[in-house]
Amino acid sequence: MKHILFSLALLSAVPAFAQVPIPAAPQSKPMLLLGGTLHVGNGTVIPDAAVAFDKGRIVYAGAQGGFGQDRGAYQVVDVKGQEIYPGLILPNTTLGLTEVESIRATVDEQEVGTFNPNVRALVAYNTDSDILPTVRTNGVLLAQVTPRGGVISGQSSVVQLDAWNWQDAAVKADDGLHVNWPPLLVRLNPAEDAQAFERREKARQQQLRDLEQLLSEASAYRKLPAGRKENLRLTALSGLFDGSKTMFVHADDGKEIIEAVRFAKQQGVQKIAVVGARDAWMMLDFLKQNDIAVVLSRIHALPRRAGDDYDLPYKLPSLLQQAGIRYCLDYEGSMETAGSRNLAFIAGTAAGHGLTKEQALTAVTLSTAQILGLDKDFGSLEAGKSATLVVSSGDLLDMRTNNVTQAYIDGRAFSLDNKQLYLNKKFRGKYGLK
Repeated sequence: MKHILFSLALLSAVPAFAQVPIPAAPQSKPMLLLGGTLHVGNGTVIPDAAVAFDKGRIVYAGAQGGFGQDRGAYQVVDVKGQEIYPGLILPNTTLGLTEVESIRATVDEQEVGTFNPNVRALVAYNTDSDILPTVRTNGVLLAQVTPRGGVISGQSSVVQLDAWNWQDAAVKADDGLHVNWPPLLVRLNPAEDAQAFERREKARQQQLRDLEQLLSEASAYRKLPAGRKENLRLTALSGLFDGSKTMFVHADDGKEIIEAVRFAKQQGVQKIAVVGARDAWMMLDFLKQNDIAVVLSRIHALPRRAGDDYDLPYKLPSLLQQAGIRYCLDYEGSMETAGSRNLAFIAGTAAGHGLTKEQALTAVTLSTAQILGLDKDFGSLEAGKSATLVVSSGDLLDMRTNNVTQAYIDGRAFSLDNKQLYLNKKFRGKYGLK
């Protein structure tokens, strides 16, 4: 008993804000946000707006003068002078799968093997990650948790970032399969002999044949009568042929993108999205004609080639926008898990290189929701949709003014505390700073 009491005393001595915030309870009373500037997410901006929501759903989102219901029935929050945005959606991320990238024991993003369609990232998602609260503080409220490695990495799932466990977090389980397209080979090493290069090329062709065979087997398997013996790998792939799952092909090179899209279409895959797509500017017509969605990666990167425009990565979203291609932005790259908090600023960079601010906002809200199949509930602030939104005292896409003061997921107001805010307060206090 003494040991138990001692342990409880130690726990009670730790400041509450130094730990992972407790998930919020379901919305208990109707809420009404008044006076803020509403950024709907579809390009529309409404000054002096009202946003009302009850039981996790938006009841009204529009001009304050058009809200005709009894305000006395709502808990009114004055947000005059602030900005109201849809919660940002982060696609293609290892958030919740990786804690400290340099410590192997905290990295659970990759399974052993080359073809792992039955691997589910969702069950490895860690809702107690210290990184999640830091990402929410910058307005990211949903994420597509995605596995890595191999040719077929496995299945991603969309989660909301305030939950007790992965079951509670799931918004759309197993939304798609991720294929890392085998890269085209280039002889970069002059010392490599022809035989060595040929072996590498044969290995690549074998991977493509294995992928083709696996997809052919999955297509045939789904046509078998009910009661067939369960095959987890083929079952996981079956959704590609009826449109219930998207094939997310990870490729940057232009020729690889064309090869991958044609291959997927030949196999009967219904929904295709290209992830990465740094050469998308070379094949705008091809992507448009084939109605291929793009999850654009690494906006903050150097150009791939010495002859490319110096600002090509920054203006690539604008080129896709002008071509009428469906696209959204992610934060894949170096330190992608911890850096996920900067998704809003990726959009801000795009807004400074050809996009309007509302187009850039759409690229991390409604466009993402459409590509991930979430747009009936998320991505924009409209009546009937989920009350998943953030309120900022400044421009959410500008790192100088981004300051989220309130945030809601399905109408639940959750804590914006995180470990970094706690440490900031701790050490500013040590040196007498306010």
